[in-house]
Amino acid sequence: AYREEGIACYETLIRGLLDITDNIVDGVIRKPTRVVCRDNDDPYLVVAADKGTATFSDIANRIAQEYEFWLDDAFASGGSAGYDHKKMGITARGAWESVKRHFLEIGRDIQRQEFTVVGVGDMSGDVFGNGMLLSDCIRLVGAFDHRHIFIDPSPIAKLSYSERARLFELPNSTWADYDSSILSEGGRIFDRSAKTVQLTSEIQKLLDITDLIVTPDTLIKYLLKSRADLLWMGGIGTCIKASTESHEQVRDRSCDAIRINGNELRCNVVGEGANLGVTQLGRIEFSLRGGRINTDAIDNAGGVNCSDHEVNIKILLNRVMREGNLTRTKRDQILKNMTDDVAQLVLRDNYLQTQALSIAHECAVQSLDRHQQLIRRFERVGQVDRQVAGLPDDEVIEARRSAGIGLTRPELAVLLAHTKISLYGEIIASDLPDDPLIFKDLIAYFPVQLQARFANAIHEHPLRREIVATKIVNNMVNRVGSGFVDDIQSKIQCSDADVARAYSIVLNIFDLPSFWSDVEDLDRNVAPDVQTSMMLHGRALVESATLWILRNVKELSDVLGATDRFKPGVRRVRTEFENLIDFDGHVLFKRRMEELILHGIPAKLASVAAALPELNTALEITLLAEICTQKTDVVARIYFTIRSQLGIRSLISAAERVPQRDAWDARALRGWRDLLDTSQRSLVIELIVSGVFDVDENEEKLVESWLARSPSRHQIISSIKADLQRGEMPSLSMLVVFSQEIAAMSLVH
Repeated sequence: AYREEGIACYETLIRGLLDITDNIVDGVIRKPTRVVCRDNDDPYLVVAADKGTATFSDIANRIAQEYEFWLDDAFASGGSAGYDHKKMGITARGAWESVKRHFLEIGRDIQRQEFTVVGVGDMSGDVFGNGMLLSDCIRLVGAFDHRHIFIDPSPIAKLSYSERARLFELPNSTWADYDSSILSEGGRIFDRSAKTVQLTSEIQKLLDITDLIVTPDTLIKYLLKSRADLLWMGGIGTCIKASTESHEQVRDRSCDAIRINGNELRCNVVGEGANLGVTQLGRIEFSLRGGRINTDAIDNAGGVNCSDHEVNIKILLNRVMREGNLTRTKRDQILKNMTDDVAQLVLRDNYLQTQALSIAHECAVQSLDRHQQLIRRFERVGQVDRQVAGLPDDEVIEARRSAGIGLTRPELAVLLAHTKISLYGEIIASDLPDDPLIFKDLIAYFPVQLQARFANAIHEHPLRREIVATKIVNNMVNRVGSGFVDDIQSKIQCSDADVARAYSIVLNIFDLPSFWSDVEDLDRNVAPDVQTSMMLHGRALVESATLWILRNVKELSDVLGATDRFKPGVRRVRTEFENLIDFDGHVLFKRRMEELILHGIPAKLASVAAALPELNTALEITLLAEICTQKTDVVARIYFTIRSQLGIRSLISAAERVPQRDAWDARALRGWRDLLDTSQRSLVIELIVSGVFDVDENEEKLVESWLARSPSRHQIISSIKADLQRGEMPSLSMLVVFSQEIAAMSLVH
């Protein structure tokens, strides 16, 4: 009776929503009748299955079809002709990507090495149950839900795994169904309704409890505070807050009696597969003590992402059905056959987001100014309320700066989300999603089985611009961080869409997706910090090259044209880099390459990675070859020789040691670098067009003969090199003077 009443209420809600929602009929927006619409057209409405309504998707879709709503059975995901999240285990699998990364970065491989877990939930639950079957190395020492407390002090991993698998398949199982005969010595399953429970000595030792008799709520608190490797949040309820928060502020009275503070956690990692298992301030408190945690939005994003894919795939195939080119039966079979492929697309997004957070956290201290400026920008436009979002105020940031601490992972996760929201709005409003070169992102969003067979339908997808904009934003922010666009815009006036275009051009010119893929293939085979270092070198290249494109390419709207213009020259420099670079540069290159090989990086990839710190020069060299109508390799050798002879590489290295007291120093340093780059360009052009140029002459002799034409040039060079060789800490004014002297060289005859 209760279920029938619940369904009736649910149907009323769904009908009410559809009664006031725009529809699409024959490609035209149709407003609801007898409704005054004061907003813009918006026919996109989907229903998410959640606890209590997880089996109601077919009900919602039936009503949508009754209303002839344009989404048909894409209205509610997870129905009988869709992707059942529990069967796929997609939310848990997505959260497990976070957990695996956390452990790999502290030198643990939880797919091969046993580790201890304490959990919130039971095996009948989607997130908890699926999660506890994702590694047979799990040693589940304790768990609880609203009915029971499960404790197994010294479990045998393989044996307990098999029993958990049995419970997962048992309908409506509870911890009371666990075979107590396989519990380790002292293991018990307690009823939470009991007034008190008596502990065994093994449980006391496991949880560091001196009392023999405790209440169930007290026992749960000890479980949450245990020294387990992982705390797996797979059940409902906010169990952890910050010490600065009251229970009333948490607003979850059901967990008041068991809730602990973030600074009381003693586990290494928290996997937040369930929603709001930890408050944001609780996460930050745990992070500041060295704990590893993201946010629930990061960890359990797989479920929402899977629903998005299902909806967009159904929109695509339903249109094909309406055109008479596909039957519903065949469509349903296609959906079923693609289950694993959809899961891999979703998990790939989880992987990249957690990777982005790890890279951001690695350089969080150096990026604190950038992050602070970004937070201020979001605050200024009304996108962010720091207190609500859980972002630090300026006073806290200053304290972090003094202590040499950057933003924590939970804070970086919030910043990541708001960056994506902001950029999406700008990108979708531009014409970038319509660029032909970007359509590869649209195709790549769908499973391989659809890409060729339904390519035309994909290009005509009603939400193609939204899909492309989402892909562009996710790719860019995941790869180069939250402050990337804001930092570029502090150096040159341009729109978000301009930055995204330049970024896309850079990716295509340097073939960076292949590099990133090669680095990621090294997972579990090389140290994570080595991979992160390589990724950071790639990010540095993207930043400098994107800025260069924005400054030097006028027709940004032609992404394909810019790619075709620069890619051949860049490829030539990249391929012949070891032969083109000057002697000093070659020494540095070989040193970087040898270090990478010692860390287990394959020689070919090590060569690519070792070139990255100077590969941004390939764009300038290609442009100079175009201006001077000379071969790229000839210009490259002259370019690098001048760079060496004039001590420019030493200047750039010295600039990295210059202290920056404030934003003005940073701005002055950028101006210095711009002047240096412009001066070097002028000098290369002057040398090539001068009378001493001979393509067959040794580059060093060529530069020397050019310098010999003016004693003043020699005097400038000698002065700069002498000052640099003293090894003193360079000042900003010293660098500015040096760059002015080099700039003046092109005026000396």
